[in-house]
Amino acid sequence: MTDSDLARQVNSVARLSGTFTLRSGRTATEYFDKYQFEADPVLLDQLAEQMAALIPEGTEVLAGLEMGGIAVVTAVGRHAGLPCAFVRKQAKQYGTARLSEGAEVAGRRVLVVEDVVTSGGQVVISTGELRKLGAHVDHALCVIDRQEGGAETLAEHGIKLRALLNRATLDAAI
Repeated sequence: MTDSDLARQVNSVARLSGTFTLRSGRTATEYFDKYQFEADPVLLDQLAEQMAALIPEGTEVLAGLEMGGIAVVTAVGRHAGLPCAFVRKQAKQYGTARLSEGAEVAGRRVLVVEDVVTSGGQVVISTGELRKLGAHVDHALCVIDRQEGGAETLAEHGIKLRALLNRATLDAAI
């Protein structure tokens, strides 16, 4: 399946029009409802298969960010044969009290996996926390880069963004 085929499918199930407040606080007139492509097992599997080819060489662990990145990282991990870590926005207050669950990240080359990147804010925060845990993080991978400054913000923090789809690809597929 080509990128334009995937873009058409993502547009048809996940691209919404209206007024939406983004995590960054900004208002947008369109929104990519990631849960719509994450809830479709066939589409998610197709996205994950294509994303696996974008994993940087030497990656040892895939780290999915709560909440949307968890479904994506699990699917990508299946195709890549790599272990996954599941990264919370904050460490839980009970049980293991961990920020990162699943695969060990300390001392390993970790790829942060996210669903949609707009400003890059959550990736920056979570990468900082993973680095404090001893992870070596210099790349992030997402399904959609909205091309609204996220890649530039990540670059300022030593993170190179790789995206399966971006705003231009999605717009061209309408």
